[in-house]
Amino acid sequence: MSARFAVRRAVTWRRVVAAATAGAVLAAAVGGGAASAAPSTPEHRSTATVLQHGLDDLHDLGVSGAQGLVRDGGRVTMARSGVADLDTDAPMPVDGYFRIGSTTKTFVSVVLLQLVGEGRVGLDDPIDRWLPGVVDGNGNDGRQITVRQILQHTSGLYDSTGDLAALQSADEFLAHRFDHYTEAQLVTMAMQHPPLFPAGTSWSYSNTNYLVAGMLIERVTGHRWSTEVRSRILMPLHLTHTFYPGDRPTLPQPHAQGYRQFAPGGPMVDTTIFNPTVTASAGGLVSTTADLARFWQALSRGELLRPGQMAELRQTVLADGFQGIRPGIRYGLGIMWIPNRCGGSWAHVGSMPGMSTLTAVSPDGQRSTVLYLATELADPEPAMAVIQRQMTLLDDLICS
Repeated sequence: MSARFAVRRAVTWRRVVAAATAGAVLAAAVGGGAASAAPSTPEHRSTATVLQHGLDDLHDLGVSGAQGLVRDGGRVTMARSGVADLDTDAPMPVDGYFRIGSTTKTFVSVVLLQLVGEGRVGLDDPIDRWLPGVVDGNGNDGRQITVRQILQHTSGLYDSTGDLAALQSADEFLAHRFDHYTEAQLVTMAMQHPPLFPAGTSWSYSNTNYLVAGMLIERVTGHRWSTEVRSRILMPLHLTHTFYPGDRPTLPQPHAQGYRQFAPGGPMVDTTIFNPTVTASAGGLVSTTADLARFWQALSRGELLRPGQMAELRQTVLADGFQGIRPGIRYGLGIMWIPNRCGGSWAHVGSMPGMSTLTAVSPDGQRSTVLYLATELADPEPAMAVIQRQMTLLDDLICS
């Protein structure tokens, strides 16, 4: 698995699981989702206490800073731990800006499903109908791949992230962090590789799918994917702190610095400033914990999609690459199903250099949770411990 730049396939999760000698280690730790090191059960502690203790644990495990938010109906609980800057020791902001990585995919999928509901595109339309010649060459065939398969990662398309010039080292990151890309350029990179499998026969997480989805939105509407996200989702929900920065490499204040460890035993490198066009419609949005929690609550409550499209959104297949994280994880159309001790939650993960996000919502939309970490660790053991703690904390917050 490639560990190169931006949303590395299935984020930090799959890289760490691959580094573990046996998947059973993680399965034993988080497979049931009910274990907790705390002496009292989460149901007997307040949400604020559970959240704060969980973030403190993540900081103790090597994460420079962490933010968390739980929205229960209209009641909001927020917490933070650690520092925003390793040089100054400034405290983490309570609700700062950060790059949400692959959680962008859920926004893009919602826009396409809205277009499906309007009769402007069909989930079973072949990609070549809308983007002739874009998915072509080396065995790739847009006539055989549908919009549904693009959104569900069952297309078989190679992940172009693996071919980016940047970046397995700090030196490469610094040399290439301001490079500009278009979705078309990144998709063309992917077309240099044969498909991983015939469309519809398996599952593999690929950013290329959502780069194609971004191009498809533009072809159908005549507007950039980010423009449609803003007009169809951000403005109606008043998510004023969520946006696509384009070529802007910096984040608004307040924000924490993001730190990435490029190799086991290596130093923490500040990766805050770079050009997010490298992920574009597959992972380029910036947001806050408050905005993300509101988005997921609105989505789960049916505020963004008609019933028919909500049903399509939640039609899932087994996410083969995520089974080492927790058996039973499934993937719908830009949304994940994570089983837990109280049934399960709808969720997504996101990763950008030095930043990772885990967002989830209860099936009824009552309770949404956002966890943001400002560090990516490369050492397998502590990185695995961070994943385990995140999953346990997510379960405690959703199921309390």
